[in-house]
Amino acid sequence: MLLVDDEVGLAHAIARGLRAEGHSVDLAHDGISGRDAAQEGGYDVVVLDIMLPGLHGYRVLEELRDSGVTTPVMMLSAKDGEYDQADAFDLGADDYLTKPFSFLLLTARLRALARRARTGPSLVLRAGDLVLDPTRHRVSRGSAEIALTPREFALLTYLMERPDRALSKLTILQEVWDDAFDGDVNNVEIYVGYLRRKIDVPFGRASIRTVRGVGYLFDASGG
Repeated sequence: MLLVDDEVGLAHAIARGLRAEGHSVDLAHDGISGRDAAQEGGYDVVVLDIMLPGLHGYRVLEELRDSGVTTPVMMLSAKDGEYDQADAFDLGADDYLTKPFSFLLLTARLRALARRARTGPSLVLRAGDLVLDPTRHRVSRGSAEIALTPREFALLTYLMERPDRALSKLTILQEVWDDAFDGDVNNVEIYVGYLRRKIDVPFGRASIRTVRGVGYLFDASGG
């Protein structure tokens, strides 16, 4: 994998840990050299910091995608706002991790990205006229494009991948929220409400149904 981070000490520490687990790691400490290395290909995953000298991480990502590089990219940043994450995903990022982070969580998510790369591009999900494209990070209903936050997008993806199945709030929380998240299942209810107001209410649909005493079920017909 390629790790692009201008915090030299941190980058070397991460690389030592990854190499100890059997990974091959190349390092770059500025945006230009990171972009050039990533464009040469051969990596399973690129870990890319956002605040980089020479060329901003967002710009590096944009140039990689524009040049046809499809290698999974995990963005690293001290910024944890949803708009920052949304910008990264809109440009083609596959994951986003905020600093400081646990090394255990980093390695788990890198393994997930590598597995995803080996199984090929994600399939477009469809439910009636509701369409979710994981690769382009886009959702639409009919001709209307729908803007979702990263968390809303992850939740909708999880539901659409399991149509017509009653899913408990706890299961959804464990699968969609970060491993390090110590939250309450009511967050699931809150985000389901956000999704309904975006993908259902404006279109007179009811694709996410409440299953009393259990959780939620996504209607394969799109509501």
